[in-house]
Amino acid sequence: MSASIVSLRMNTSTAMVDRMVNFFVEHEDLRTKSWFLSNSPGPLFMILIAYLYFCLSAGPRYMRDRKPYELKTTLLVYNALQVVFSWILLYEGYKGGWDGYYNFKCQPVSYTTDPRAMRMARAVWLYYIAKLTELLDTVFFVLRKKERQVSFLHLYHHTMMPICAFIGVKYFAGGHVTLLGFINSFIHIIMYTYYLLAALGPQVQKYLWWKKYLTIMQIIQFLIIFVHTGQLQFQPNCNISKFIAGLLTFNAALFTYMFSSFYVRNYMKNKYQSNATDQAIATKTK
Repeated sequence: MSASIVSLRMNTSTAMVDRMVNFFVEHEDLRTKSWFLSNSPGPLFMILIAYLYFCLSAGPRYMRDRKPYELKTTLLVYNALQVVFSWILLYEGYKGGWDGYYNFKCQPVSYTTDPRAMRMARAVWLYYIAKLTELLDTVFFVLRKKERQVSFLHLYHHTMMPICAFIGVKYFAGGHVTLLGFINSFIHIIMYTYYLLAALGPQVQKYLWWKKYLTIMQIIQFLIIFVHTGQLQFQPNCNISKFIAGLLTFNAALFTYMFSSFYVRNYMKNKYQSNATDQAIATKTK
């Protein structure tokens, strides 16, 4: 390989890095820069590293020779607070733009200090904080020795959502991309209501037949976001980064696949296996 080709590739790589750095510097939202945990990704990554270390290593080792914690009162309070938090996020997202003010086809971010724009920016920041508090979901699973719940999907979802929310606060605190948080807040109202009722004990759990529909709602959520962000690639006059829209579309497709696989593995296969077992028993008794 000649020196000129090597030099050309190095210059191309450097130019790409420079463009990416310039993009993130130029698009930094100065309104949210000073807000708690919003200036630098460093604190977020420290939190996520500590989270993963506890859930994958320190927590299981600590619980190895201990009985599971019940945490009934803690779970009741935690899930009730998450329901309230989700209601607040849904309302603020609605009043901040999704009450008919936003355009579903193309809604660029407003970086002004207009009251409505600031309301949505604060809602995006609150959503980011909510994603951080939801890391406790996994912590409680570990302390209750619910190892089956601490799946790759669960860890990936709970790790990626705070990162996506941080990017939103840092660069896109408003506009098109906030639809995900708006829909997600609605789903979390139902989800944490389910967890709240489940925490009341077996006398209530036997009536909670609708758990699988939470997964279906999450799949529908990501399908909506897939279409909502994907169609931006075909709108040349829309002032929204095609690169960011592409990343969001890819992420929505990945989550759709992962949640669909989870649904098939946990609900459809179990149903087919149960039917096959019933048929086998019926055949033997004939």
